[in-house]
Amino acid sequence: MTPTAVKQANGTPLVSPEPRFDPVALAEAEAIRKRAEAEAEAIRIEAEGKAEAERLRAAEEAEKQRIANERAAMRLEKDKVGHAAFVAKKNTEIARSNAETSEIAKADAEKAAQEARRVAEQKRTERLWKLGARGIYAIGLIIAAPVQFMHFWDPKRPFLVAAPGLLEGLALALAFGAAWAVAHRRDATPYRIGIMTGAFIAAGVNLYGGMTDKAIGFNAGLIGAIASIGGPVVLMTYERGIAQKADGVPSRREKRAAAKEAAAQAAAAAEADAAKASAERRARAAAEAAEEQAEAEQALRDEDRQAHHPEVWKVADSIRSARGCQYVTEQIWGEAWHRVTGFRQVGVTPDIDAQSRAAEARATTAAQAPVLGSLSLVNSQRPPRTKKDPAAPDGRRNNGGTPPVRRPGDSTPNHPVARSQARAERVTAASKNSGPSDS
Repeated sequence: MTPTAVKQANGTPLVSPEPRFDPVALAEAEAIRKRAEAEAEAIRIEAEGKAEAERLRAAEEAEKQRIANERAAMRLEKDKVGHAAFVAKKNTEIARSNAETSEIAKADAEKAAQEARRVAEQKRTERLWKLGARGIYAIGLIIAAPVQFMHFWDPKRPFLVAAPGLLEGLALALAFGAAWAVAHRRDATPYRIGIMTGAFIAAGVNLYGGMTDKAIGFNAGLIGAIASIGGPVVLMTYERGIAQKADGVPSRREKRAAAKEAAAQAAAAAEADAAKASAERRARAAAEAAEEQAEAEQALRDEDRQAHHPEVWKVADSIRSARGCQYVTEQIWGEAWHRVTGFRQVGVTPDIDAQSRAAEARATTAAQAPVLGSLSLVNSQRPPRTKKDPAAPDGRRNNGGTPPVRRPGDSTPNHPVARSQARAERVTAASKNSGPSDS
């Protein structure tokens, strides 16, 4: 600091004892202090911003990790539940399959057991029937042979003693022949006729002997005749059953069962045919109703199109007639619409297309237009500076006339959106200032 010179009343300069401050040095000191405070504040704000950003980033990462962990846990739980459901389903299917297999095996075993019992019963009854038939034949032979021996016994003609063997043996031999015919797939009818012929001859001889010879008697002759017929008849019946079984001829019971089953199948077929005929009648009625409804709708559609679009209808009807179609189909109508209006989309006309394009242009312009006024981002970020009068004093003279040194990065740059808005506002202001053109 330097003393300031003042003037006295008589004009003699004197040195004032009061000290004075240099304003330039004071301004520089104030500027340095403010710049230091601003730099410190900027550093503090930047540090706080970085710390807050780091804290937010850490919190966001923690939240993301928490959500990822929750999702992983939920996915794991879902997989566990799905795996448990899959295992339970497979176990159920395996148990059901095992139960079905067991039931099928049980049913097969029961069926096999029933078949075995049936075969065993058939064999047992067939053996009894065979023994019974042969036993009856043997008993009849025992009864009829003595009658014939007594009837044919003649001391003068001893050779007639063999006659009973011929008469009774004839039926037996023919019975053996019938069995051979059955075993070799031959016709057993002649053998059966021979059996009955021999049996009736032997019976007639026994009956005649009983009636004419008192030593034999009528009763013996009658029972001998019955024995001569009964034994071969029983044996022939047995052989006939064996032949039918070998030839696959069904029995009466099998025929009745087959007839009953055929009647049930015929009833089921008749019921199915009736149901099918009823379904066909319903389907035919539904198709006729749908066809009538389609024809009515087609008539209304044709009438409406003919009334509102006569030019397109004329072309569509011409195409329909040329193609030999019964109605104007949607394909024909689309082609006719394209031929008349030039648009492939049915219902679009040049007027409608022009209105649509104008509306789209207005919507695009409104969406891309800059935001002006109080809602402008430029005005909210940096207010417009007032223009300085050229004759106004330079404010930098307080700094000795030397402006501060500007370096890149001293001030925060504007946001890109703010820059685009500012550019749009400048263009708008320039267009307003220029005014309407003379043209």
